[in-house]
Amino acid sequence: MYAQILIEYNNKTIDKTFTYLIPKTLKDKIKVGMQVRVPFNKRLINGFVLKISDTFLGDYDLKKIDSIVLENFVLNEELLRLGKYLKQITLCSLISAYNTMLPSSLKTSKNHDYSKYQTYIILDKDISLVREYLKTLKYLKQREILEKLLENNEVLKTKDNTSTVKTLISKGLVKEIKRQVYRINYDDLNYDDLNIEKRPSLTEEQNKAVEEVNLKGYKTYLLYGVTGSGKTEVYMNLIERVIKSGKRALFLVPEISLTAQMIERFYKRFSSSVAIFHSGLSNGEKYDEYQKIYRGEVSIVVGTRSAIFTPLKDIGIIILDEEHSSTYKQDTTPKYNAIDIAKWRGRYNNCPVILGSATPLIIDMTMARMGWYQLISLTKRVGNAKLPFIRLVNMQDEVRNGHGIISRLLERKIQERLNNHEQIMLLLNRRGYSTTVTCSSCGFVYKCPYCDITLTYHDSSNSLRCHYCGYTKLKSDICPECHNHSLNYMGLGTEKLEYELKKLFPRSRVIRMDVDTTSKKGAYASLIREFTEAKYDIMVGTQMISKGLDFPKVTLVGIINADMSLNIPDYRSGEITYELLSQVAGRAGRKTSNGEVVIQTFNPDNPYIKYVTDNNYLGFYQYEMNFRRNTFYPPYCFIISMLISGKDLNLVEKESQSIFNYLNKNVSLKTKIYGPNAASIGKINNIYRYQVIIKYQKDENLFKTLQYLDNMYASNRNINLDIDINPLKI
Repeated sequence: MYAQILIEYNNKTIDKTFTYLIPKTLKDKIKVGMQVRVPFNKRLINGFVLKISDTFLGDYDLKKIDSIVLENFVLNEELLRLGKYLKQITLCSLISAYNTMLPSSLKTSKNHDYSKYQTYIILDKDISLVREYLKTLKYLKQREILEKLLENNEVLKTKDNTSTVKTLISKGLVKEIKRQVYRINYDDLNYDDLNIEKRPSLTEEQNKAVEEVNLKGYKTYLLYGVTGSGKTEVYMNLIERVIKSGKRALFLVPEISLTAQMIERFYKRFSSSVAIFHSGLSNGEKYDEYQKIYRGEVSIVVGTRSAIFTPLKDIGIIILDEEHSSTYKQDTTPKYNAIDIAKWRGRYNNCPVILGSATPLIIDMTMARMGWYQLISLTKRVGNAKLPFIRLVNMQDEVRNGHGIISRLLERKIQERLNNHEQIMLLLNRRGYSTTVTCSSCGFVYKCPYCDITLTYHDSSNSLRCHYCGYTKLKSDICPECHNHSLNYMGLGTEKLEYELKKLFPRSRVIRMDVDTTSKKGAYASLIREFTEAKYDIMVGTQMISKGLDFPKVTLVGIINADMSLNIPDYRSGEITYELLSQVAGRAGRKTSNGEVVIQTFNPDNPYIKYVTDNNYLGFYQYEMNFRRNTFYPPYCFIISMLISGKDLNLVEKESQSIFNYLNKNVSLKTKIYGPNAASIGKINNIYRYQVIIKYQKDENLFKTLQYLDNMYASNRNINLDIDINPLKI
């Protein structure tokens, strides 16, 4: 028998299978989807079995499969097909697709058994013989272990009883067994100690939403519900129905920070039938959770983007909460969107896919309004809670009056909330202390030596950092150019905002939530838990605090530098601004009627900010659609971004022009090609970057042309071609 093996090398020039002979010793063990070890170029490497056949038509000698890597794991038919689909929509190699779908412990080049075991002691003799032995036994420790075994069948081996156990083993009375244990165990989480809320009754709108979803077939639903309208409770009720029917549920959130709160809710409702899967887990924890899912031990998987690939069987519903989030799109190869993968798995499993958001993507709302998705709306907040009252502050006036960071209105509102023992959230979507350090004497600006970007100052470590390549250097008080003590700190980050708050409100308890404070394992969950328990009065954070978090005591939200995202060079800047401001505003007053939002802006007349102030998503949608129509952007076309990069700037410019010329000769006349231009950040880590943009509606030759270019540059060591189909940012 023969096997077609996809080897572990992620090289597009050998993106194909190789035929190997299956030795007789492995004939009955080898399965399609299994990982095996094979000889290749005088080395033993790993690969996936993609096909098994009885015949081989070649006229050359074949090498034999050496061994099976993992007998207890096989990529099933669904995941094998999904990998091929992923290759098709992203133009990645097939092995890259399969490795993307797996946790690090199961990737072809990094196999490692992360199983954790505990050793138990069991009796090795008949119970009656042990009882007889106990009658004359004088040693108390031995007697204690044997008596426990007579009562409980097994005893955990510990450091304290090791020598005693060794003696009992030598006498033939007991023996050791090993049992795999999971690192994350519901029984150890102590959720029973928390105040478990009574399951809320559904509102009329929520009931209608649940009834509108047909659980017996594939369809994509867009659940558009204002913040605080109870979308999560709709999800929970749908999942309960799915589980009662004997099927399973896949639930995705965009951020690890959301996973912590959501997991708590799922554990309380569904107990140990839940597995979690996200990048914040250790390799061992991921391995355990993946094994739970693979073995069918759980009914629900809750996780971030990568959870969409978990080997859950008999899926009855797939839900993506906060579907507008850009984190559902992976920005490294393969550049897939979890929404696309969810829809594929929904079709495969013949089950509904739910996309939920208070600020749906323009593209997805268009799909719903055109009938491709079914639109379900939740227009009211649960209970008596009203949408927060939003005030605009013109920061041009504030700066003139010496209030450039926190306006007088926001300062007054914060003090009111502190006096009432209520909580406040402040959004500033930039971390660090100062975004630019410059010299007032000579004009010198600290820049990254490897990237086309200024360095950000972090006061807590007295360091200047590049947030792209990671370059870090200690800050000196003297300008390195003119050697004067004349450095200025310009711009504002979360670290500086935290400092200012502690100065203004010295008795308040301030917590900061950004990449710098949540890098350690468990930091997300810890910060959220402490803020929920009112151990802090004010939370300062970047965009990670904007989505989905539910803090009942938060009655005031402040947005600092609301204009920031309007200035990014991207056609979606208005959509990103509206989504970010609306989402963070929605954190206020979710359980009360006194929610307020203060938006600090230098552009109070900007239409996007006006639509946020009016809580008017549909008005924003119409305005943005007019802009997209006039400028020919999605959903009126599709977009492809081609990034050409390399160490030699002249070569990058030359190859970019060659790619541009080739595209113009080989695509439809209606397809528009723009560029080549330097990317918005022209250099990262000493790699120069140019960009070509493609806009098209229908072009039969386009993907063949892209595939040709992709293959042509696959073996080019000096130039890298990165193709992003349907990017969320350009």
